[in-house]
Amino acid sequence: MSDLVITDARLLLPSGAEAGSLTCRGDRIAALGEETRAGANSFDAAGAILAPAIVDLGVFAVDKPACHAGGIARVGLMPDSEMLDSPAPIRFAARSGKPDLWVHPIAAATRSLAGKELTELALMREAGARAVATGRKWIADSGTMLRVLQSCAALDLTCIVTAEDSGLAGDAVATSGPIATRFGLSSAPAEAEALAIARDLMLAEMSGARVHFRQVTTARGLELVRRARADGLDVTAGVSPGYFMLSDLAIADFRTYARLSPPLRSEDDRQAVREAIADGTISVVCSSHDPLGSEDKRLPFADASPGMAGARTLLPLTLSLVRDRVIDLPRAFDLLAAEPARLLGLETGQLAEGYAADLVLVDPEKPWIVNAQDGTDTNTPFDRQGVEGRALALFKGGKRIA
Repeated sequence: MSDLVITDARLLLPSGAEAGSLTCRGDRIAALGEETRAGANSFDAAGAILAPAIVDLGVFAVDKPACHAGGIARVGLMPDSEMLDSPAPIRFAARSGKPDLWVHPIAAATRSLAGKELTELALMREAGARAVATGRKWIADSGTMLRVLQSCAALDLTCIVTAEDSGLAGDAVATSGPIATRFGLSSAPAEAEALAIARDLMLAEMSGARVHFRQVTTARGLELVRRARADGLDVTAGVSPGYFMLSDLAIADFRTYARLSPPLRSEDDRQAVREAIADGTISVVCSSHDPLGSEDKRLPFADASPGMAGARTLLPLTLSLVRDRVIDLPRAFDLLAAEPARLLGLETGQLAEGYAADLVLVDPEKPWIVNAQDGTDTNTPFDRQGVEGRALALFKGGKRIA
């Protein structure tokens, strides 16, 4: 493969966007700031931002069109939909996106994600698993969870945890508060999240495991993570845009597209999430992409499935934090690319020599309207909402794929 030189770009570096060019050799970044060399293919960026392609940590479906439209070159696939609890489905999932999307399977921590019997994590790591997850649910048995974390520590794998105490949450579809009461929805207290996090932090300390809380959406839960990080525990927290863009007011009129898991929180919690992104307590923003059809969503609110499509809107909704001056542009791509790559043990997510040439050209100010009928994004709560920021071109391993 001949070299590719992307010229007239604004390279997104930790110090900010700097004018220059970038050279790809094979599937790696060979040089920054180098001008066109003889025999190399050239791509004119026309002054656009050149950033690392997004690494979406925690999707529930492999959706290439949505990923490519959203500037996503790699996804961490949660174990739920394909039930990634043995080596064979792990191998299949790892090949499922080739050649134009990297799929990194995340192994189920327990058989059938039932929270009881541990899976063969070592064999699944050999088969291609990049992390371990508890799936959509919390593991209620503390002894089982401790063994999971001890295995992850021994194998140097990140454990991605869903944190919501199942005894309190039950089958609730909303967070306790005025909105749930007004609409007569079954609800659970927001403290269900903090209780689960408190236990898992103690187990993380006992085991020495690297733990990533996939969604932390409450002020109390975030404060626990903040203190644990200050104490030196190797724990991180993530969130998806629904929780820093929307509060439980979005479920008024029983809008099932806003039925998420965990359920949307109060306005105070939404503000706490934005503060946690600003101060670094939250280090990952992911889409939690979960495209669902009308058979899952066009139902009474309590009967509808939780989840939303989010791959196409992940970039512009995260860039809204830049426009609101919560974070700057380099930090936005730390949340979207650098930190997810680090947790999965990947050499990508940064514009650095030797790293994978997964790149995205971005116009951060390009306006567009979200359309729920566009592709598979039928279940987004941001339908018909105006946003800014779009991927103009996407490169995977030095080759343009979108």
